[in-house]
Amino acid sequence: MFVGPVFTREAVIAPRRPRLYLVRGVYATALFILMCTAWMVVAGTQEIGMIGDMARFGSVLFRILAPLQLTLILFLSAVQSAAAVSQEKDKNTFLLLLMTRMGNAELVLGRLFASLLQIVMLIAVSLPILMLVTLFGGVAIEQVLWSVVVTIVAALAAGSLGSTIALWREKTFQTLSLTAMLLGAWVGLWEAVGWVLESRTPGSSGWVAWFSPARAILVATRPMLGSAWPIELIGFVGVGLLVSAALDGLAIARVRRWNPGREVRPQRPEFSDDDAAVSAGGEAVSGPAPTPTVRTREVWDNPVLWREMRTWAYGRKIVFIRLAYWLLSLGVIAATLYLGPAGAVTADDEGVSLPILARLLGPFFLTSLVLVNALAVTSITTERDGRALDLLMVTDLSPKEFLFGKLGGVLYVTRDMVAMPLILSLILWWLDAIRTPELLYLLGGLTVMNLFVAMLGIHCGSSYTSSRQAVAVSLGSVFFLFLGVMTCLYMMVSFGSFQGQLTPFLAFIVGGGVGLYVAWGRQNPSPAILLTTGVLPLAMFFVITSFLLGRPMSVFLVMTATYGFATTAMMMPALGEYMIAVGRVRLQEDE
Repeated sequence: MFVGPVFTREAVIAPRRPRLYLVRGVYATALFILMCTAWMVVAGTQEIGMIGDMARFGSVLFRILAPLQLTLILFLSAVQSAAAVSQEKDKNTFLLLLMTRMGNAELVLGRLFASLLQIVMLIAVSLPILMLVTLFGGVAIEQVLWSVVVTIVAALAAGSLGSTIALWREKTFQTLSLTAMLLGAWVGLWEAVGWVLESRTPGSSGWVAWFSPARAILVATRPMLGSAWPIELIGFVGVGLLVSAALDGLAIARVRRWNPGREVRPQRPEFSDDDAAVSAGGEAVSGPAPTPTVRTREVWDNPVLWREMRTWAYGRKIVFIRLAYWLLSLGVIAATLYLGPAGAVTADDEGVSLPILARLLGPFFLTSLVLVNALAVTSITTERDGRALDLLMVTDLSPKEFLFGKLGGVLYVTRDMVAMPLILSLILWWLDAIRTPELLYLLGGLTVMNLFVAMLGIHCGSSYTSSRQAVAVSLGSVFFLFLGVMTCLYMMVSFGSFQGQLTPFLAFIVGGGVGLYVAWGRQNPSPAILLTTGVLPLAMFFVITSFLLGRPMSVFLVMTATYGFATTAMMMPALGEYMIAVGRVRLQEDE
């Protein structure tokens, strides 16, 4: 094929994997269950007696499904493409590809399209589900087709971004963190531009949809009156393709200069016996070579924690990651101060109102949690790919030293990502946007969530033999928990009364619990993890309803208790059976 043997191999082998069909089936089923849940919510809270009621339901449902799919595809495309290249680098197999007769274009595009193959399959299986929405009325076939086109173009751009960064950077954490921050900055910047333009001159922000996937998908979900070829969507498709071509072109031109990186290039030894036997004037010195003076550093009682905190375990370029995060944080702080104490409240076409501060700080808090989780999971997967975990099995290092060393090191390295959301919470309190009790709830909740995502990353990194799968499960769990909460929250508000909706959401609660157990407990079963995955979705439903009813204390108590128990449930097996788990993983890799 025109993209080379890498894509050809993936296209031939992918249909042989049962996981491909399982993922597609689960995705289509989840979308269908979401549609049925929305109908049960409406039928249980409202009386539907006119065609207009059906059309309004179809319109609202489409405005939920299309942005939900876009968000999922953006995340999956970026993570899959970035993790695929990073895994090749961690296992040093990318160097073998560079030594083949493949050209730069075949190498870059083949790896990119191979990563996006499953993403395209997910979009394809979602098309019949979205077409079913048109049967309710209120949604035209053109809207569905445009939403699919916008999603595909956005996936290509996000995948190109993740692939290019992965080819540029050496460490997996650097790749994932830069990708997450750039995606957040891409969407957030144009949302800010659109809001500023609308606040000054209503109706002047239409061209922002050319550059923002979030704005473009909203245009696609609105009724297309008068024309089936909206200029905003045509502009977004053109800009998205240009961005993808520019990123891929840069990667094709620089892939062999970026790789191999400095860390894998041969370095000149600093001192040898031959060098010691030569005098400063170039003449050999008789007698024994002088003993070089080498400065040593004292290692702590916990060598894992010492390595995480006192060495460049994740590369010197992590300073660049921290600088990028600080720039993103300063932008969020400036926007928060500009909006003022109460911020601005915006409502969509369905009347769902949400303060701008919530739209701004929610994704930023999620990005911070994703970065902490990314470092936690890659701290395990990178060492396993480099065969460093094998050495731990022949040392006297205890599971307790390893676990708490890794956990403390992750929180230390990501101290900026942990501290900045807490600082923003204090700024909100100083601006009188939240009260003192709410500040305490927010500080406590963020602390518990940081511990949870860090432990989740270590747990997934230790449980899965494939680094790519471990990264996808760990980051996906954090992302899907947030997205699931927001989707349920939007459905409850959009379709009327939110009291007594446990029965319609029961399928989602049960399905979520099963999915979490498969992701967290399938590799290393544990009764505590089974209990956690069964309680967590139900607890989150209670949190959502308590939040809508204005009960912040209930939200805080349930969240801290649930996620605190989940953290402990994942921690206990690691303390007791970590070395056994490492040996089991090693045996699975050798088979």
